[in-house]
Amino acid sequence: MSSVTVLIAAIVTVALYRVLHRKSGIENIPGPPSPSWIFGNMLQLLLPPNYGDYEFTWLKLYGPIYRLKECFGQDRLMVSDPLAFQYILNNTQFVHGPIAENFVHLLYGKRSVSAVRGDSHKRLRAALNSGFTAAAVKNYQPIFEKMAQALTDQLEQFSASSINISPLLSTATLGAISEAVLGCSTQDLGDEFVANNSQIVVLASSQSAAQILANALGALLPTSVFNAAIYLPTSAFRAVRKAKYLAEDLGRRVVREKMDAAQQGLEIDSDFYGQLLNPVQSESTKKGMSEEAVVAQTSVILIAGQDTTANTLAFGLVELARHPHFQDQLRAEIQSNVGANPHNVLYDSMPLLNAFIKETLRLYPAVALDDRVALADAVIPITEEIRTSTEEVITQIPVRKGQLVTLAIASFQRLESFWGADSDEFKPQRWLEGSPYKGETSVGPYANLLSFLGGPRTCLGWRFAILEMQVLICELVGKFSFTLPKDDPVRLQSATVLSPVMSNGEKGAPLCATRIL
Repeated sequence: MSSVTVLIAAIVTVALYRVLHRKSGIENIPGPPSPSWIFGNMLQLLLPPNYGDYEFTWLKLYGPIYRLKECFGQDRLMVSDPLAFQYILNNTQFVHGPIAENFVHLLYGKRSVSAVRGDSHKRLRAALNSGFTAAAVKNYQPIFEKMAQALTDQLEQFSASSINISPLLSTATLGAISEAVLGCSTQDLGDEFVANNSQIVVLASSQSAAQILANALGALLPTSVFNAAIYLPTSAFRAVRKAKYLAEDLGRRVVREKMDAAQQGLEIDSDFYGQLLNPVQSESTKKGMSEEAVVAQTSVILIAGQDTTANTLAFGLVELARHPHFQDQLRAEIQSNVGANPHNVLYDSMPLLNAFIKETLRLYPAVALDDRVALADAVIPITEEIRTSTEEVITQIPVRKGQLVTLAIASFQRLESFWGADSDEFKPQRWLEGSPYKGETSVGPYANLLSFLGGPRTCLGWRFAILEMQVLICELVGKFSFTLPKDDPVRLQSATVLSPVMSNGEKGAPLCATRIL
């Protein structure tokens, strides 16, 4: 046994001892019994036959605040209460959990907008916002329409036969981001980048008992030890390290080309990086965005916004296949609007289209669970009182420094007290019949959903994603009829992202697409 292995084992042993001898402060919050000391409730939460089998049942039994057992007997607070969400997401004393934080640093880099904190985050985000305003995103519409047409051309080759739609959608969303942000086609990214990107997409949608246990152990390690462990020669770590290297290399190449063009007096392309690097850009936007700072955002922009949108689109198309009557209604609206003015479609003026997108985002948030850890003692406000196991009635949750809090986003978006008794149903009409939710608590940036999170860490590209979905759905549903294959139902699986999974366990959404126009 190597000295490094012995050291890691000793550190883990000490950490476990401290965990076992520390009261969490939330031990009296009701929650489901733990079937295992080693795994706690984590296998039920993360590896059920279909994501949510246990979680959504616990939501009905215990309400929007309850306690779970983490691995090794640790207490985890599950939160789907809107008032608690509002508090946590806007409080700088709650940061990403240790595993998420470490992987953000590993995959996106310490200078990425996802990793930096405080004033550095505010400055960087303010500069990046310029490329994701409503006006800026509108300029990307021709790119989305080109990707949509390419997707149509691909689907025509499989018309009326079953096809896994997920890889096609993933390619389309990667192409849209690459062209809009970098000014590069998918081919310009290079075969090595595209192949590695596909591997990262698979990793983001995969989960196993061994990974859950490894993450629990990794969370107990000091950051320095974890950072050393990521250089272990496993296929997953190799892929992640390679992804960061290739993204940074691509970013430097693109930035250098644009800066060389500017120095030669040539016009810089109007893609997002071109805007950031344009010498005539306003000083307020350029402030804090050096060439290296721009390069550092390449990984997070290309990876974080690709498969999340592709998965949402896949889930949406599956729901349309399950609801043919609504699919026909949506198609009629699309054909009426697109036919009248195909080169200037007013996507926001199409009520069924936007109700469909909102409902898909509600039931299938890209990130179903998001861990936070308290940097200091805090008191979390809640909407409804809780009766503890000691019969105490509480109206707020005191948590101690270091407490793990899970934002149960998928649960919140199925919360009966917020969305109504039919919260588990796919019902786009809810967005057309007055207010779709109860109460006045504001959480997310779009339709009061948390699919793009909320607070200072709201997804930068949420407008980008909405328009991209609007364009792709109009193209696909306007020209194809989607039905389900007979014997390959789609399941939900949550790992880094919520993904559709086929019966063989692989990521994907099988559909039959028949050309009708």
